[in-house]
Amino acid sequence: MPSYTVTVATGSQWFAGTDDYIYLSLLGSAGCSEKHLLDKPFYNDFERGAVDSYDVTVDEELGEIQLVKIEKRKYWLHDDWYLKYITLKTPHGDYIEFPCYRWLTGDGEVVLRDGREMDGVEPWLSLEHRCQMPQGFTP
Repeated sequence: MPSYTVTVATGSQWFAGTDDYIYLSLLGSAGCSEKHLLDKPFYNDFERGAVDSYDVTVDEELGEIQLVKIEKRKYWLHDDWYLKYITLKTPHGDYIEFPCYRWLTGDGEVVLRDGREMDGVEPWLSLEHRCQMPQGFTP
């Protein structure tokens, strides 16, 4: 089963960290992963200025990863989170960065494209039929 290393960078601004639940889904050219909770036992994840890494194992080969979906759900009280970027290390050893650089507030989700230029190609269009995308999604 393919395994990815996901690195999540939280902003260093005041109150940038969160205690909310953070889920990740990978959307690739050959399929989509299930939703994975990013959490380390006995560790305070997503603190201000932190760079946290997680191993995510998927059931089948996803092909070239094109999008990452992040979901933020309330833990105790709502708190905002400033997500700088996500870096993904593929099973083949390649690194892909998904920049965000924005506040995520309340319960919600954000879909991130990688930071590479796409030369006018919109690879996510074919994924829309195979993977559930948030309503009103426009990258």
